[in-house]
Amino acid sequence: MIEIGKPIIKFPPLVEGVLIKRYKRFLAEVELDDGQTVTAHCANTGPMKGVLWPGGRVRLKYSPSPKRKLDWSWEQAEVPSHNELKKCWVGINTSMPNKLIRLLVEAECLEKQFGPISSLQAEVVYGVESKSRIDLLLNPAMSNKDDRKIFVEVKNTTWCEKSLALFPDTITTRGQKHLKELMSIYPNSRAVLIPCISRSDLELFAPGDKADPLYGELFREAILNGVEVIPCAFGFFLDQITWEGVKPFQHSQEK
Repeated sequence: MIEIGKPIIKFPPLVEGVLIKRYKRFLAEVELDDGQTVTAHCANTGPMKGVLWPGGRVRLKYSPSPKRKLDWSWEQAEVPSHNELKKCWVGINTSMPNKLIRLLVEAECLEKQFGPISSLQAEVVYGVESKSRIDLLLNPAMSNKDDRKIFVEVKNTTWCEKSLALFPDTITTRGQKHLKELMSIYPNSRAVLIPCISRSDLELFAPGDKADPLYGELFREAILNGVEVIPCAFGFFLDQITWEGVKPFQHSQEK
């Protein structure tokens, strides 16, 4: 079990610099603090609403390899917080949330929500036409009071209004499909949506109705049809990511 505020993952210190521009969706030009200008891979292909700040500070990972086209990867961005006296570091690498939630489950941090888990699988085919892949499939332990399999869909969440975390930040037909798929497997299995709140300054989650009204409608329909929502928050630092606990949620962007 990992205590709130404690590291869930540690890594070599990232390299800081200033974002010059993001372009072609997958690329970011960054001036490092030593004056060197580098091109970094951007794993986040969305609009990064509220997170993309040219001139703002960013953190990159340096991992040269013959198998990689670029030696640098953009991992974090510093953004204004709802508390105007502070700024906040945000995790922008969309490949990180699945890893973080997997680590949470393995560390039994979500045992209250899921019960004992014996094993988990990633990217398992499921859905009405068996054309979707679930992020995580959890298999309950024999001691679990609920023996149903648990299908977990994870969504990287960085957009916000003040202290309210929001997903999505743009129209997402893929996200809409995932909600429909989750509804289709209930009640034979447990269906769970985990908004991975990749910043530590937010206290509440809601669907991003202003960005995608249909997603908001499907979100509320999904809850009525048995889909569970478990927002999980994390803090991002130079050499570690911390577990910040499960947050409450409301059913719409507007109260």
